Amino acid sequence: MPRSSADRRALVLVAALLVVAGNALAEAPNPFDERGALAYSQAAIGNAVSDHRFIDSSGRPVSLADFRGKPLVLNLIFTACSSTCPIIVQTLHRSVRIANGALGPDDFHVVTIGFDTDRDTPQQMRAYKADQGVRFPNWTFLSTDAATIEALSEEVGFIYFPSPGGFDHLTTTTILDAEGTVFRHVYGDAFEPPSLVEPLKDLVWGRFSPVTDVESLINRIKLICTIYDPNSDRYLFDYSIFFGIFAGIVSLGGIGFVLLRAWLGGRRRTARGMPGPARS
Repeated sequence: MPRSSADRRALVLVAALLVVAGNALAEAPNPFDERGALAYSQAAIGNAVSDHRFIDSSGRPVSLADFRGKPLVLNLIFTACSSTCPIIVQTLHRSVRIANGALGPDDFHVVTIGFDTDRDTPQQMRAYKADQGVRFPNWTFLSTDAATIEALSEEVGFIYFPSPGGFDHLTTTTILDAEGTVFRHVYGDAFEPPSLVEPLKDLVWGRFSPVTDVESLINRIKLICTIYDPNSDRYLFDYSIFFGIFAGIVSLGGIGFVLLRAWLGGRRRTARGMPGPARS
């Protein structure tokens, strides 16, 4: 039976929409492709993050510029998650506790952002913060709108997709440097504390900065000598490094002393074997 012109136009429109949808899916990261998701995330390292606006769990407006000047640990969760997100937050809680002990809570910031913008209101984020037992003064919980989440996710390489259970998403904790540039990603929902603390040490104590004064020299010593102790689950200052340096200096001094004595002895023996001045 011949189709009407309206039917033909409808079929053409449907076909065009299918082509567009297929192209979009081909360009988007596959939510189940771990290798592609990791590559997408890693490609964000070095990105400058814009000054996005949020509302904190007390209802106050906050922007990312408020956290400039110090490293920022950033993680995105949705509060309705009953499995992965609480594990991420508790893992981060342990690492932040250890980092606060090693570096000091005034040396870096932490923000947790709810990306389920319909549910993750300031009130919900406040309740979630309390449920997770977060009381650190340098850790803030934030809410925002969908457009901001999309823009921020693209800048930091975060991937999330709606799913029957809420969302599927990359389990990532992101570290920004003091200027707001993506410095490092920490992957997984149960990472070990050094995965987070070591990059923070690099940023706070200036691994990539030249030693130009006493303060930078002290920071370089802290960077080298502050070591994670898994038995006490905290960072300790390792004095054994100084003992090793001192022992090395003493050993080199002893070797130098022996060589100097041998050289002086050789000169004296040579001087005794030389003929004296001629007498007439």
